[in-house]
Amino acid sequence: MNNPARKFDVIVLGAGAAGLMCAAVAGQRSRSVALLDHGSLPGRKILISGGGRCNFTNIHCEPNRFLSNNPHFAKSALALYTPRHFLELVHKYNIPYHEKTLGQLFCDHSAHAILDLLLAECAKGKVEHIPNAHSIQVERDNSGFRIKCAQGEFHSQSLVIATGGLSIPKLGATAFGYDLARQFGLSVIEPRPALAPFLLGGKESSWTGLAGVSAMVRASASSAKSSRSNTPSFLEKLLVTHRGLSGPAILQISSYWRAGHPIYVDFAPDQEILESVRTGRRDSPTLLKALREYLPQRLAEHLAQVGAPEGWTNTALEACERGLHHWPFQPVGTEGFAKAEVTAGGVDTAGLQARTMEARNIPGLYFIGEVVDVTGHLGGFNFQWAWASAVAAGRAV
Repeated sequence: MNNPARKFDVIVLGAGAAGLMCAAVAGQRSRSVALLDHGSLPGRKILISGGGRCNFTNIHCEPNRFLSNNPHFAKSALALYTPRHFLELVHKYNIPYHEKTLGQLFCDHSAHAILDLLLAECAKGKVEHIPNAHSIQVERDNSGFRIKCAQGEFHSQSLVIATGGLSIPKLGATAFGYDLARQFGLSVIEPRPALAPFLLGGKESSWTGLAGVSAMVRASASSAKSSRSNTPSFLEKLLVTHRGLSGPAILQISSYWRAGHPIYVDFAPDQEILESVRTGRRDSPTLLKALREYLPQRLAEHLAQVGAPEGWTNTALEACERGLHHWPFQPVGTEGFAKAEVTAGGVDTAGLQARTMEARNIPGLYFIGEVVDVTGHLGGFNFQWAWASAVAAGRAV
């Protein structure tokens, strides 16, 4: 004899950052909440984030720090729940933290502090966490949603999808959230790796001989055909790896990159590198000396070889200078979802209500966090989107 379905006001699928926050908010509104997850432990991605210290938000959180097919969609949720609001929770739990560059906030000690905060908030809301909920199937009936899984059958008035994207599959990432969106008639913007290192091939493979070299650069990308606005540039560190390019500047621009398009690197932002060559002796040793004034030695030596001027005329030196500030790379790809910090694309925001994250045509169905087509820049913005979208839904369910 089958056991009857257990009934809740709200079921949240996915016990990551967004799912935990949403469950806590809904539970503390006196809603009965079940938090189902196919994994055995909650918040695994939280624990590895920020080198184990969790870059939990960014004090400079503005809508222009996010990518989406609809750049206006995230504004409502981000305005309703700001970094200041999450910091109130951090202070409430006496979690020591510090600011790194560009407004990034990290735990002083372990990311466990943020996970413990979320679990404590869930406990206050009497949220029931149900791990190992494998083989989830979702159906809709006249009174809500029926979920069948390895842990039994559940029923709820509201269903929140917080199953994340495809990044870091070793932690259990799947396409389940996208499949569920399509099941209910919502469109999905093609998911792609974001905040991911680039791979270099062909002649550009010579750059990998500089593995370990880093420099402050400005990185940009050519306009992709799907772009609705000018691609920004990022003034941060570049790191050469044994397979290609990484570092904050590269990770940032990877979110905007499309296959087949180049990226561009300014190796000495706001500097005139070859002034000493133009006004002094014009030869290769002088070129190398000029490059060494602005760049690490190995990088200077490489650029002196592959970027040397075609001659020593003013015109040739000016062309060389321009090239050093707009150096093209043609990546053969990225390191993919295995190394991507987040997933760009996802559930099309055209089918969601911006203030509540509810599906426009399916009352009671919500999508939050990384599964949605909203992707933040590097530096705590994706966590802030997780908190903001979760609170928006948690207050509405």
